[in-house]
Amino acid sequence: MAESATTRPSSLINTIYGAFVRPCGGWVSIADLITLMAELDVDAPAVRSAIARLKKRGTLVGERRTGTGYRLSPAMGPVFDEGDRRIFGNLDPARLEDGWVIAVFSVPESERAHRHQLRSRLTWLGFGKVSPGVWVAPGRLLDGTRATLKRVGLSDYVHLFAGDYAAFADLPAAVSAWWDFPAIEEQYASFTARYGPMAASLRAAEEIEPDRAFRDYVPMLTEWRRLPYLDPGLPTELLPDDWNAVEARRVFTELHERLAGPSLRHVRKVTGLAETGAESGTETGA
Repeated sequence: MAESATTRPSSLINTIYGAFVRPCGGWVSIADLITLMAELDVDAPAVRSAIARLKKRGTLVGERRTGTGYRLSPAMGPVFDEGDRRIFGNLDPARLEDGWVIAVFSVPESERAHRHQLRSRLTWLGFGKVSPGVWVAPGRLLDGTRATLKRVGLSDYVHLFAGDYAAFADLPAAVSAWWDFPAIEEQYASFTARYGPMAASLRAAEEIEPDRAFRDYVPMLTEWRRLPYLDPGLPTELLPDDWNAVEARRVFTELHERLAGPSLRHVRKVTGLAETGAESGTETGA
């Protein structure tokens, strides 16, 4: 299994639910989930411990059908939908002419815990920090930002504006200060180094066994789904010429297109679940 040794079982479970369980109705038995996780080298006690944490967090709820199992909490629907948009919908860079979304916030000292939550949430949404109370992101993130801040109860502290950059600094130099480019590039380089050779080896394979596809796809997708939240997809003209996200996105797209279908077939064979079309998401940002 080509995964980072630090990948948490709960992160792998989130990926399985987002990529496979949702389009098959949103529920899977604990026995089948343990079987799938065993293929990712995660034992049953670790799966049960991770499920307990996800239940406590409100991600999963227990539901008995033909056996004991878990389904996604209804409250997680918007989270997974937003994850789909960020992970699969923002692979191309934003357009400079589409402008920016600006978040201006002020949190009373008596509620400083909310200040930390807000900064963390804006970072997770892809914003760069212009100054302590002014953060900015590409304009295409406006709708997702508005929905997320309302959902997590932080909207009362924030004003959102949409607009263009007018003056005075050199904009490429400014954005390189607002976002941590070296940290973003380090994450992309790590992804490409780990999964680029996999993509190259699969090009020579006419067919991929579904179980192998599943073992390769889930860790890859689990690692990738963090990256669109570190990198907001800034316009190309604002990025360094050798911006390594381009190659990382190419590797991810190639592996996703090659492995997602066979992986889903494998999950359906193991679980007996059929695609319902009722929950159309592909992944989660949770």
